[in-house]
Amino acid sequence: MLETLFPTLSRVRFVVQLAMLFLTVYGSVVVGTYAADKITGALPALSCAYDQANGAYCVLVPTQHQVHHRIGMAMVQAQQLTTQMVLPLLMVLLTFFAFFFVIGKAFCGWVCPLGTLQEWVGKIGRRFGFGVRRFEKGDLGEVKRIRPVKWVVLLGFVFLLPLLTGLGVTPHSLGNPYCDICPSRIATTLLTGNTEELALRINDGWKFGLGATANVLIGFMLVGGLALRLPFCRICPLLAFNSVFQRLSPMRLSKPTRASCGSCHICTDACPMDIPEISSAEGRKAYNEDCTLCGRCVEYCPQDKVIELKWGPLALFGSSRAYYKAKVARELPDGTVKPLKFVRNAAKPATADA
Repeated sequence: MLETLFPTLSRVRFVVQLAMLFLTVYGSVVVGTYAADKITGALPALSCAYDQANGAYCVLVPTQHQVHHRIGMAMVQAQQLTTQMVLPLLMVLLTFFAFFFVIGKAFCGWVCPLGTLQEWVGKIGRRFGFGVRRFEKGDLGEVKRIRPVKWVVLLGFVFLLPLLTGLGVTPHSLGNPYCDICPSRIATTLLTGNTEELALRINDGWKFGLGATANVLIGFMLVGGLALRLPFCRICPLLAFNSVFQRLSPMRLSKPTRASCGSCHICTDACPMDIPEISSAEGRKAYNEDCTLCGRCVEYCPQDKVIELKWGPLALFGSSRAYYKAKVARELPDGTVKPLKFVRNAAKPATADA
């Protein structure tokens, strides 16, 4: 009855994800070339398909460009340090912050087309009976080993290599390395029918290696995503970039006290990033660096108002026992749903003839 009267948070999020996927892949066709050029400079969309002629379609790309073309060269020409390094990079970051202030890390959970595609791949896996591969409940071992990877990718591929290229230490082919390995470039452009990003540049060894890495990543995302939830998000440098500034946005996950928390760990089971802190901690520690603000932990918390999605002082959505009961009847916290009918029939053991 509850679901017939009110749309669930997941359904609202699905509509937003669908709209954002359309916007970031096909939006330029709707708004026109002039508007597309302006919008892509302000929307950190991780979408190479939106405006393929514009290099400012993702905050990581202009950041690499500024580090490569501005910072490295400006350090060689020290007299132009301020005008060629500080101001361009500052403008890139200010544009990012203007957008990030409004939605914060919800960009990862609600807008990012690559995150949306990974979730849909996972849903297909559930429908075809693939079991969910998750980390041990409450065990930080595997999670801790994976978490630093996104920081290594951010520092190495977004900052260090472009800087060294600008200084003339590394080849020009390494001036934009993350963009060359980002699976979003392949995934979103494939949705437009463009297969060029799958091609490997055999005339340049570095470009060939980066392109091969991108193909491996998109393959891992599509195949591994059938059983492992959000495989690429766990190592995505944009998630690391967003987590540096997550306290600056009023959009946040709130779990102020565990007084009424039953320590059932259902919220961690529901978390597609397998964050154990959401069930074992409170306050800022519960709002972990890996959180994408997707809201599943709020949806699947069986206690009233223990976990909330907030924008400043406003509670946008809070956990509810009644909501949990309605939600879990349709989908289990870990995303398990009833597989398709022909899959269920194939899984049934054959009965012996009498």
